[in-house]
Amino acid sequence: MGFIGGFNIGDEYLGKGELGYWRDTHLKIRGAAVASLQRRFVMDWNYSAKDAQLLISGDDSVYFPSDLISQHGQSKVQIASSGPDSPKKAIYSGYLSLISQAKESVYIHTPYFIPDEPIYTALILAAKSGVDVRIVIPCKPDHPFVYWANHSYLGELLGAGVRGYTYNDGFIHSKAAVFDGKVMTVGTANWDIRSFKLNFETNAFVYDKAVCEKARDSYLKELESNCTEITLDMYKNRSVMVRIKESISRLMSPLL
Repeated sequence: MGFIGGFNIGDEYLGKGELGYWRDTHLKIRGAAVASLQRRFVMDWNYSAKDAQLLISGDDSVYFPSDLISQHGQSKVQIASSGPDSPKKAIYSGYLSLISQAKESVYIHTPYFIPDEPIYTALILAAKSGVDVRIVIPCKPDHPFVYWANHSYLGELLGAGVRGYTYNDGFIHSKAAVFDGKVMTVGTANWDIRSFKLNFETNAFVYDKAVCEKARDSYLKELESNCTEITLDMYKNRSVMVRIKESISRLMSPLL
């Protein structure tokens, strides 16, 4: 089995840090898709540990036993990775493709929302075409500049029909999205420029209607119980000081 999502190893991720309760999303995966996670792990290990390389002699090596590769579950799972070691932007391309193909809904959790122009435009076009686009960000900052940049970008999308929310019950670190209740993605990638272009990231894309509908229903239920909607009127009436913080953070956002 393999695990993928937003949880790291540390007390903070158990809710024992200054931010309090930690809301995250993680997947436990069994079957052949675990081989893709294993391959990503070996690649990352070899990139970092130059003097302790893990040798792979093909898919029948000790790291890829044939009984693992031959297992098949009920869900179709695609493991996508990206980083500075590859010119391909698999996760980013997946995000863009799924937004553009959505017909009903795009529901996003992200602690860091600093989109580039293509993602920003895709979300606007989706909302203006009638797709129910909703984005949840934290209500408290772990990085102040990122926090105010989040609000700046999300606030500007409200006028296009995107609905924005803050998660109130602690800190939300979940990096997950559900599209039309048919496809979902969970992993390490945020919706920001660093994850798109600079960081090593890995996401699972799940193609299973039953699983994705469950995730969609959970998302909507949580909006009612633990989130506060940021309305367009609220955003327009923010204070001068908040506007200044947003402007400065927005200016610095490519560096965050």
